Amino acid sequence: MAASQFAATRGGAETVWQCKSQSKLIDFSSRKNKSKLLFTRRNLNQRRSFSFSVKNASSEPSQKLKDPIVEQDSSILSSFIPDAASIASSIKYHAEFTPSFSPERFELPKAFFATAQSVRDALIINWNATYAYYEKLNAKQAYYLSMEFLQGRALLNAIGNLELDGAYAEALSKLGHKLENVACQEPDAALGNGGLGRLASCFLDSLATLNYPAWGYGLRYKYGLFKQRITKDGQEEVAEDWLELGNPWEIVRNDVSYPVKFYGKVVSGSDGKRHWIGGEDIDAVAYDVPIPGYKTKTTINLRLWSTKASSQDFDLHAFNSGEHTKASEALANAEKICYVLYPGDESVEGKTLRLKQQYTLCSASLQDIVERFERRSGPNIKWEEFPEKVAVQMNDTHPTLCIPELMRILIDLKGLSWKEAWNITQRTVAYTNHTVLPEALEKWSLELMQKLLPRHVEIIEMIDEELINTIISEYGTADCDLLEKKLKEMRILENVDLPATFADLFVKPEESSVVPSEELEDSKDEEDESVDEDDESVDEDDESVDEEDESVDEENAPEKKCDEEKKKKVLVEPLPKLVRMANLCVVGGHAVNGVAEIHSEIVKDEVFNSFFKLWPKKFQNKTNGVTPRRWIRFCNPDLSKIITKWIGTEDWVLNTENLAELRKFADNNDLQTQWREAKRSNKLKVVSLIKERTGYSVNPDAMFDIQVKRIHEYKRQLLNIFGIVYRYKKMKEMSASGRKAKFVPRVCMFGGKAFSTYVQAKRIVKFITDVAATINRDPGIGDLLKVVFVPDYNVSVAELLIPASELSQHISTAGMEASGTSNMKFAMNGCILIGTLDGANVEIREEVGADNFFLFGAKAHEIAGLRKERAEGKFVPDPRFEEVKEFIRSGVFGSFNYDELIGSLEGNEGFGRADYFLVGKDFPSYIECQEKVDEAYRDQKRWTRMSILNTAGSYKFSSDRTIHEYAKDIWNINPVELP
Repeated sequence: MAASQFAATRGGAETVWQCKSQSKLIDFSSRKNKSKLLFTRRNLNQRRSFSFSVKNASSEPSQKLKDPIVEQDSSILSSFIPDAASIASSIKYHAEFTPSFSPERFELPKAFFATAQSVRDALIINWNATYAYYEKLNAKQAYYLSMEFLQGRALLNAIGNLELDGAYAEALSKLGHKLENVACQEPDAALGNGGLGRLASCFLDSLATLNYPAWGYGLRYKYGLFKQRITKDGQEEVAEDWLELGNPWEIVRNDVSYPVKFYGKVVSGSDGKRHWIGGEDIDAVAYDVPIPGYKTKTTINLRLWSTKASSQDFDLHAFNSGEHTKASEALANAEKICYVLYPGDESVEGKTLRLKQQYTLCSASLQDIVERFERRSGPNIKWEEFPEKVAVQMNDTHPTLCIPELMRILIDLKGLSWKEAWNITQRTVAYTNHTVLPEALEKWSLELMQKLLPRHVEIIEMIDEELINTIISEYGTADCDLLEKKLKEMRILENVDLPATFADLFVKPEESSVVPSEELEDSKDEEDESVDEDDESVDEDDESVDEEDESVDEENAPEKKCDEEKKKKVLVEPLPKLVRMANLCVVGGHAVNGVAEIHSEIVKDEVFNSFFKLWPKKFQNKTNGVTPRRWIRFCNPDLSKIITKWIGTEDWVLNTENLAELRKFADNNDLQTQWREAKRSNKLKVVSLIKERTGYSVNPDAMFDIQVKRIHEYKRQLLNIFGIVYRYKKMKEMSASGRKAKFVPRVCMFGGKAFSTYVQAKRIVKFITDVAATINRDPGIGDLLKVVFVPDYNVSVAELLIPASELSQHISTAGMEASGTSNMKFAMNGCILIGTLDGANVEIREEVGADNFFLFGAKAHEIAGLRKERAEGKFVPDPRFEEVKEFIRSGVFGSFNYDELIGSLEGNEGFGRADYFLVGKDFPSYIECQEKVDEAYRDQKRWTRMSILNTAGSYKFSSDRTIHEYAKDIWNINPVELP
């Protein structure tokens, strides 16, 4: 070992670096700017071998905050600054001593890893100090559980939050590379797919920036959802490879591991307790990823669980006997839990794997949270104080098993009574709802859950019984019909007989194996409803068919008709017994929130109306938000500089209400000129991206018209592409001069993934690419219209597309989008929206002004009536819509058979028909609104003014605002700023 050795030791929140060869101690936490990592230039330049060890305070016992040795030599820091030279030395050190690549060359991949590890050094110091301080204060902490965290690239975000972007750019320049080229080497972390995951990541950024004590918990997916390729056949899915070269940001915590059990049986012990024994045991191992705040030392944690089996589960005898698959079966079963995000669940095996994923997330996280509570409490643990120290937020229904798991831990492992555990659980847990579709609320087979999680089913049954008692207390037994209706609607267990204690509540006729044929049809649609239609997350396994619950008004029906209906009976299987996860969330938590004002009203008035009437104070609205750091400051530096110049301060990055100051300059010619220049600069980057990804060349002076989100029928990419087809057809019918006079040049871009088993969504992708191939090769159209499907849409692609966008489409069927977050990102970047009054569109339109938003389509309260009208055969399609369908059927876009796709828009009823999402109904309004878009775009002064006012009006949609509301109204936590 060389004489010069470094050892990092922990003294509570202080970090001490000791240079043994110099006998000096360096305190990196005593400087005023505590977010910056200081490097010892002399020793790093010499590249001498040294040992570096940092303990993570989050997994170590609480320690003292003050170290007297540190205070003696804190003045020595004055000679250590994070300048470009010292950063370059740190990067060179990591390239040599933390190698992931061979030593011969310092090429871009190696430069990225070394740079990221250099930045991680800074984060570790702040990270450990943050959690040592949390350990000391023992303040209440929030824990955000989500199946998705769509982070995107971390390098530029981290050095931006640390305010070291200039120094790192200079350091890498000294080493022969550009920062932006190095940053592009980083793959997007494949831990999410849609808005649900991006929302979770924005929330972590805001939590750290605002100094709230919080952690995120998720799963470490090895292969993500999938990598999307576009071929002549449409979408092709291949496994993500984001971890193949390793992840420089994560730190495996081999000392933080928890057992997770599946299967087995539950027995009563001699102590009177229930014991879950036998079955299959795996280990969940923690991988930690630091999340830095902006302009603060606070660095919080995203803990991801990876699964493995014990080495004892490897059957050495079987392996040596040649039975290699059998020998490693237990290991493979454990590891595959974290292979893929949302594995297909059409098979029983797929459903089982998904349920295993959800329980692994909940069990490992709750065990970790409970262990931390016990450690911080010391020898005198007061369980009744658990909700005063812990807040658990379930992001959608995926983490619902937190409720029975916390109950299991408290009752079976900690010895609490049912009443005590139930009180603690309800006060601790809260639920964010991400869907307005009752048909899409997650349900699980009771039989599957009984097999996989027998103890949890016992607990869920007891919770269901508690709920039944509450419903009976509320509604009484005088009106049996009303009570039966409420029980059927509100119970957690669906199609399950009442518990024995309520056996005499209703007098039932003899059971029969026959049911009305129409009920059979309904049951088929409900049978596989573990679909999670979250806010822009992918989970559309059964093609997300949303069948309306059309109740029959039997009260006034003639008796003769009732007799006739009784004859229409067929022998069928009994209805499936299901666990309604959303109902369990509502019952088991103390707060339920929607994610936009209109969504929260629908949640109260329709989705959970009976629960709202029972517990009105539980229900809240928390409109989503996005971080202005990533979504303006870092991804759109040209626009950010203009905003800062005209507002006069960069404080808007933390206080977005300052963006409203732009309103008074909206008509200023100088600002408008600068604004357009910034937009065109961003468009040129997208021109290069499109050429690289698709081979198409597009005109940067055309309007950039973009729709990027999950491919789903309710998001209506089909409406968009039908509008483009109509536009193309009209162009073809005109002379060259006529079409140029009538139509503004456009580049129409799509991006997003269709779930691998969602057949109709994949047809839409195929159709878009076929339309693109035809239009883009039409010499008569030229640059007047281009259509581009950008493959493998992710955060990094969004960071290019959104700043370059001029028109963004948010055109979901009204009442079906919970909120949306991409609409907020587009508005922040001066993009004008065309959309329906759905989700957060409603609030965005209010803030930016009705004149600066292109509105069309039916309203949410009209949708049910319009569907009924269609079912009654009263809908008359617009001739222009019929014209488009015939044009497509003529084969102009190739030989692929689109009868199934078009057929979904035809007929008055039936599975996959009758235009459930009202594409045909809204089509006339949509194309007329697009004509208004063309008119506005021709007047560039007017358009630029609208763009400025969109950015000015987006101030409300910062995730900082959202997090403040969660912290105050749901979690009851306060900021904790490090000294």
